Amino acid sequence: MVTDAVNAYPGERLGLPASGTGSVGRLGRRIGALLIDYVAATIIATAFLGFDQFALPAEAGLSQFGPMAVFALLQILFIPTAGGSPGHRILGMRVVRLDGGWVGLWRPIVRTALLIVVIPAVIFDADQRGLHDKVVGTVLIRT
Repeated sequence: MVTDAVNAYPGERLGLPASGTGSVGRLGRRIGALLIDYVAATIIATAFLGFDQFALPAEAGLSQFGPMAVFALLQILFIPTAGGSPGHRILGMRVVRLDGGWVGLWRPIVRTALLIVVIPAVIFDADQRGLHDKVVGTVLIRT
């Protein structure tokens, strides 16, 4: 039993296991999921919104925000319905509430808005929960 303020592993304070199913999704998996989601969003934006990834910013107009809009939509739709974004699910993770309830509809919206801002996602605590997860009371765990 750890008696000092330092955790033996990420998720210990939350009552999560050190590894395996139910443990905190580690940084490598989270970055991989983010890349999968953003590549998928870029492909979808290119196919359906006319996004031109090679256009100069002055020529791109609003289409330059296409991939980010699709990325946000994927997050907001898939987290409450599938338990995580396509990238999360492919890499064996899901977003859950700390109290075990359903994530609901507002949490994915707020979480995604903070994720898009980027800074809250790169500031995280000893349990490897970014500010975007801390604000809405969720954690990304392995399945």
